[in-house]
Amino acid sequence: MPLRLVALALALVAGAGCATYSDHTRAARESLARGDFERGEAQLNEMLGVESSRELPVEWGSETALAVLERATVLQAMRDYATSARDFTAAEKELELLDLANDDVGAIGQYLFSDDATRYKAPPTEKLLVNAFNMINYLARGDLQGAAVEARRFTVMRKYLQDYFPGESHAAFGSYLAGFVFEKRGEYDVALRYYDEVLQETDASSLHEPIVRLASKAAYRTPRLESVIGEVPAPEEDPEEGEILVILKTGRVPVKEAARIPIGAALGLASNYVSGDTKVLEYGMFKVVSYPELVPTRQVYTGGTLRVAGSPMPLDFVTDVEAEVLREYELLKPKIVGAALTRMITRAVAAEGARAAGRQQSGALGFLAAALVEGTMVALDKPDTRSWSTLPASVHLARIRVPAGQHEISVDLHGPGGSGRLTRTVDVPAGGFAVADFTSLR
Repeated sequence: MPLRLVALALALVAGAGCATYSDHTRAARESLARGDFERGEAQLNEMLGVESSRELPVEWGSETALAVLERATVLQAMRDYATSARDFTAAEKELELLDLANDDVGAIGQYLFSDDATRYKAPPTEKLLVNAFNMINYLARGDLQGAAVEARRFTVMRKYLQDYFPGESHAAFGSYLAGFVFEKRGEYDVALRYYDEVLQETDASSLHEPIVRLASKAAYRTPRLESVIGEVPAPEEDPEEGEILVILKTGRVPVKEAARIPIGAALGLASNYVSGDTKVLEYGMFKVVSYPELVPTRQVYTGGTLRVAGSPMPLDFVTDVEAEVLREYELLKPKIVGAALTRMITRAVAAEGARAAGRQQSGALGFLAAALVEGTMVALDKPDTRSWSTLPASVHLARIRVPAGQHEISVDLHGPGGSGRLTRTVDVPAGGFAVADFTSLR
């Protein structure tokens, strides 16, 4: 029996080098960090097993929906809005929700730690952001109907998060965009409801003038809206003018990587989510716990200065996506570490069984059998590092009324990595709008 255990352990060690999701996406993320969107797109296509982004995968495995979501983000950065919208929609159909409100005896922790062979379940914040970012694709193409569909889906997920995290921020930029969609559709009361959601989280100064303008056309009011409406008189509308919606996305959120924590610290963090007798851990030789940790991504750019025809314009920092992702992860972390400890108890019990069997022949063989079994199980512990790693870290927005015609828009990027410039030329129709969308996933 001990010899068979040793042989099995050695065989398992030989195959213990399985890569995690973060390993699979590392090359694409490094390309994005250099600003090479085309190379990043090609590497994601290779991961998906397709020749180009014109194709969707034929077979969808445990990582496929998430990889398609990564590609959708890159395609949006490349301004291929139609293909990006297709990818976002296809990925959303395959994504399951990680339901925080109905955790069944630590099932969420177990899934997040070790179920990377199952279909990916998106945490609520990621699910919310799918619809928020897909709204941009439809707005950039002038498709208000498609954008309204995404706005309604966004609303359903935002209500879920409001119920679970009352008083916290939840992708205010999505509410800003949704309000813009319904304002342009002539549904002014609905628009004001969304703008009030934005004001709950941030004082977006670029919304003040639109709110005042809509106040004469809609009856919906809240104390927040009233405080804005009382600031300035209603502006006169010029039918020969149009509007530019400016969207700036910078940086990328932290990525999950396999990490280790001492057993004592792990027990202090997650003792309420551990199944099994923790005393058995006292006999283990490996005193660390493997789990998926969020690791910050180096940010090159964190914001920018907006210019229209060379003149500076205000740009609102509306959503700190990175902070929202981190907040949600910290809520889940005790459950994740608890699941890791439960698995560690299982392997410690197996090691003690091997030690006892080995001692029947010799003490040395018992020690070797226990070490090999426990060491192999440690090596095989590959935490589930799946997460939406191409998500922008922050979203900035602005609205500018301009005469109809062509306008040059530029953003001078700044951050700890230096400076850069992005430019767009947009054609604004009289009485209509155009979108200037800028993305730097660095």
